[in-house]
Amino acid sequence: MERAFSATVWQEGEWFVTQCLQTDVASQGRTEEEALENLTEALELHFEEPRAMVTPRIAIVEAEVSAT
Repeated sequence: MERAFSATVWQEGEWFVTQCLQTDVASQGRTEEEALENLTEALELHFEEPRAMVTPRIAIVEAEVSAT
């Protein structure tokens, strides 16, 4: 599914910085076009389904807690 996002673009020194207004995801590049392409990639990664590289182990822990 494709979705449109709004982004701000500004220059800091030799780098262009982009930030998605809806998600607070940011990226940068040496040109404005590169920064926007990098932001697109960062957004795609942000919305990608998480995949565990190693099967997680479930552990039980006990801790002293005070009731307030």
